[in-house]
Amino acid sequence: MDTKSYIAKVYRHPTPTPAEAAERTTAVLGSSPADWGLLLIRLTFGLLMAGHGAQKLFGIFGGTGLTATGTGFATLGYRPGKIFAAICGLSEFLGGLGLAAGLLTPLAAAALIGVMINAMASVTGAHGLWETNGGVEYSVCIAVVALAIATIGPGRLALDRFFRWGAGGWAEGAFALGLGGIAAAIALSL
Repeated sequence: MDTKSYIAKVYRHPTPTPAEAAERTTAVLGSSPADWGLLLIRLTFGLLMAGHGAQKLFGIFGGTGLTATGTGFATLGYRPGKIFAAICGLSEFLGGLGLAAGLLTPLAAAALIGVMINAMASVTGAHGLWETNGGVEYSVCIAVVALAIATIGPGRLALDRFFRWGAGGWAEGAFALGLGGIAAAIALSL
């Protein structure tokens, strides 16, 4: 509904119906319940992933820090372990912050997808599906949520709303999945 029609409708009906009141609220705030839902998902998911990366990088939130994480990566065959640990930690930290803010969303999603593909290929894949057995369940969920946010778009309550990719779409989802897959393949081949 355009602005003129909306104003005419409001002035014809001094007491708005519930639907009209909801429409007015949406028009005033410029966002929908879906935008607020996406913000909730992005903030929760993104900040938890950033915290997960911070555990690796800085040793906070109960994490072991870069040196110990690097030793763990080296035992998995990633050499030099500390560099791969830094790449992983930065991908989780910056990818999580990017999703939380809705900034460079396809790139942030690609960072998390790439890390999760690596986790599935090098650690959890051999243990089946369920997390209780050390399986891929958790990694699949993270990768799918990141891919979904890139494809749906971060919503109006995001910094990306000013850019073309802020609306999401098939191209943005394909970019996130493709770049994450390529980065994972490179890391796994080294």
